[in-house]
Amino acid sequence: MSQLKFPKIVGYHIVERIGEGGFSTVYSAVNLEDHRSAACKVIALTSQTTAHDRKMFDKEIRVHSVLKHRNVLEFINASVIEPSKSGGYFPAIYMLLEIAAGGDLFDKIGMRIVPDVGIGEDIAQHYFTQLASGLSYIHNEGVCHRDLKPENILLDFAGNLKITDFGLCSVYKLKDQNKTRRLAERCGSLPYVAPELSGDAPYDAEPIDVWGIGVILFTMLAGNTPWDSPTSNSPEYDRYAKGKCFEDEPWNRFGNSVLSLLTGILATDPTRRMTLPEIFSHPWMMSPSQIAGKGQAVIAQRLTQNLRNAGYMEMASPDVLSGMNSNVDSDGDAIVQNGYQSQFTQNLQLFTQTQTGKRHTPHLTRFYASLPPEFLLPLLQDFFAESQIQTSAPKQIQSQQGICMWRMRAGGYDQRSLVFKGAVEVEPFEMNGMQGSYVVMVRNVGNPLSWRQLWKAAVTSKQLEPHILRKRG
Repeated sequence: MSQLKFPKIVGYHIVERIGEGGFSTVYSAVNLEDHRSAACKVIALTSQTTAHDRKMFDKEIRVHSVLKHRNVLEFINASVIEPSKSGGYFPAIYMLLEIAAGGDLFDKIGMRIVPDVGIGEDIAQHYFTQLASGLSYIHNEGVCHRDLKPENILLDFAGNLKITDFGLCSVYKLKDQNKTRRLAERCGSLPYVAPELSGDAPYDAEPIDVWGIGVILFTMLAGNTPWDSPTSNSPEYDRYAKGKCFEDEPWNRFGNSVLSLLTGILATDPTRRMTLPEIFSHPWMMSPSQIAGKGQAVIAQRLTQNLRNAGYMEMASPDVLSGMNSNVDSDGDAIVQNGYQSQFTQNLQLFTQTQTGKRHTPHLTRFYASLPPEFLLPLLQDFFAESQIQTSAPKQIQSQQGICMWRMRAGGYDQRSLVFKGAVEVEPFEMNGMQGSYVVMVRNVGNPLSWRQLWKAAVTSKQLEPHILRKRG
């Protein structure tokens, strides 16, 4: 790929890698003429790409491109560079999407979640209402998502929820004919799939998505998923299915109203499961929102309140950065953060600062350290080894923006025995005679909550905590 280049997609130049998934890599993209930013999902086409894979990718493009709703990530355009006709370009499917400048919802909520405690009902209601609204639209268009989970719930620059990733979706209803069909394919992520998918029989489409948002609501409120899988192999699910869990933590902490909503959504019999209209008419959903209409800054403050209380936000902008010019880059040019900067992203501190300038960083799983990379990297490796996290050897790279850094991959299993993977990027900086490191931990695969817990373990570890830089009050 080093000798191949990316094409320009409808006026957008691909700039910098910002994330990865199981089949794709996501880059930021800019349209210099229109002063617009976007995300570009790049799916490499190789000799291992099967006809089935191509069919799935084509379906994702066809479905996502027609979905237009405030709570669905906007699909802008797509282009395909075939391997046989690459002409010096990297052969891939390029999907141009709205950029989720606010990052993962659960990355931000996860910062407010104390493990196994969760968040307040005010924030949960605010975002669950948006999630249900987006799903209602998707179903009205005849589409079943089939993979609703925290990784596929994003935030835009104003803090609005966006549903994304339609790679496993299925069209189950023809709108103009009002005809529906049952589905048969088994797919999804175990903690979030509905129990009827554990059998072999065809299933109704809408109830499985409803179940998925129910598990997401539980996770917001409890700080963890309710079970490993919705089968008798999971003791927690077995107790729930038998009605024996309601004196257990965290079920016994839920208020009566939200508990009745949760049990209605998570009815194990899909024929008795609440429908989306019934969800919207539930008293918990109809109670006046304590957040709506109060502005982006208030939402951002509520999302990160526990993080601020615990002192973790002090790591995002330590005192050592105060002398850096945050308005110009390394060449002295004014920085344009078009499409990123808002009261929401600023209050979440989604911008980072080093010698290379101020830039948008949608991950709160980051920190600054008082050691240069050559001394910090061995400490990071020691922490990961002690935590039984597998890592690759640090590799020195240069980003497309010319930033010299070290990158190492990290992965492991969370408490639900689910895989999480990501990258740890370490960039040097020098300020007031101090040589330090800026570290960002970027999740690629797995639950954002699990990745956030890994970050928290890192910054409080005996290896790293003494060297973490903070903003002193």
